[in-house]
Amino acid sequence: MEVLYPHCAGLDVHKNTVVACVRHTVDGTIKREVRTFKTTTKELLALSEWLAAEGCTHIAMEATGVYWKPVWHILSDGDFALVLANAAHVKNVPGRKTDVNDATWLADLLAHGLIRGSFVPDQQTQEMRDLLRTRKQLVRERSRHVQRLQKTLEDAIIKLNWPSWRIVGSRRRPRSSARRCAAASPGITAFC
Repeated sequence: MEVLYPHCAGLDVHKNTVVACVRHTVDGTIKREVRTFKTTTKELLALSEWLAAEGCTHIAMEATGVYWKPVWHILSDGDFALVLANAAHVKNVPGRKTDVNDATWLADLLAHGLIRGSFVPDQQTQEMRDLLRTRKQLVRERSRHVQRLQKTLEDAIIKLNWPSWRIVGSRRRPRSSARRCAAASPGITAFC
């Protein structure tokens, strides 16, 4: 097969370690070097420096949980083209599975352009997603507390004649409050 990226690397990322395999193709011969780094900031910076010194242009890593995120953030500051691979798409052949084999397999797939990258949003989009997830979780928690309060009242044989949301306050804010919020911060009225 044709080699698209002659100087690339594959990273097998875990909670405490990152196994990196650098792959160089020169005149048809393949040279590999494998090193293991811890996931501390100091070690990840050392990984980035080593990959830059080796002349890597493209780096692939497997998306395993959230462990890839710190590695991605450190390496995105360098001059690398990063590819986040879905673990199901780059599954190795069944058999003796080791971290070194996984890193080597990722480097080989990347060298031939066989890894389709997953979507990684930019920093602003990631922050907005985190904010919206937190808001959604807080709204669900509030609903659970209101339902628990309503159940407790009904167990105590206290029947209310109005909807349960009025136990903890009004469902909607007065329009004047919404107008003040919109005037103070235009474009962000959904979070006021």
